[in-house]
Amino acid sequence: MLADDIYAEVLAIAGEHRTADIRVGLGYTAVALDDGRCGLAFTLHEKEYESCTVIPDAGTLSGRTASELISWMKSPDETACAIGLATANALIGEPNGAVAADILDLLPVGSEDAVGMIGYFGPLVDSIKKRARVLHIFERKPIPELGVLPDSAAAEVLPRCQVVVLSATSLLNHTIDGLLDLCKAAREIAVLGPSTPLLPEVFRRRGVTILSGMHVVDAPQVLRVVSEAGGTRSFGKAIRKLNLRTS
Repeated sequence: MLADDIYAEVLAIAGEHRTADIRVGLGYTAVALDDGRCGLAFTLHEKEYESCTVIPDAGTLSGRTASELISWMKSPDETACAIGLATANALIGEPNGAVAADILDLLPVGSEDAVGMIGYFGPLVDSIKKRARVLHIFERKPIPELGVLPDSAAAEVLPRCQVVVLSATSLLNHTIDGLLDLCKAAREIAVLGPSTPLLPEVFRRRGVTILSGMHVVDAPQVLRVVSEAGGTRSFGKAIRKLNLRTS
């Protein structure tokens, strides 16, 4: 599984680093390390919890080794997985070759292309529709008025798409492996979102051509925004959006 490969790659660079601060906000989860680095992941809200305690170990996580917490990204619990993934993203940092460019400048979409989008990326929709032959959008909760299909339709449509835009949220609900298996015929596969680990070697092996994520440049501000239920727009200059071709 992809999560196993990401874990192995990040474990090799975790060393003796420990977590210094962990925030699980309504929009994002953030983890700061003892050296000041900070990583993000989306906070997913698909599971209904039976009590007000979401993480049983809450109150004891800060100060644990990063190598322990990155293993949580393999957890079936989406909140624990977000903590693990944010820890991994803090350790990965800003890789060589990453650029602060518009993802649409790096993603070649032609007039004959069918594009599949897993997760509704509003800012990209109009631009892709203008360039592509057709755009198919899939979500867990369909939005008929916006032409958003249920995710169950992806199994039939994705194998016919030349370009795929895939939300990194699929790492949190562990659907990414199955989705990538459906994209074998795609010329371009882009994984997008703040949860995206910028690990080109790992994703290249699965046909992913572009990674688009976030790099935290002002950890205290990001931690504050996450705690106050802020999202991407609230981060402002505290983050940099980075794009990276895997080859």
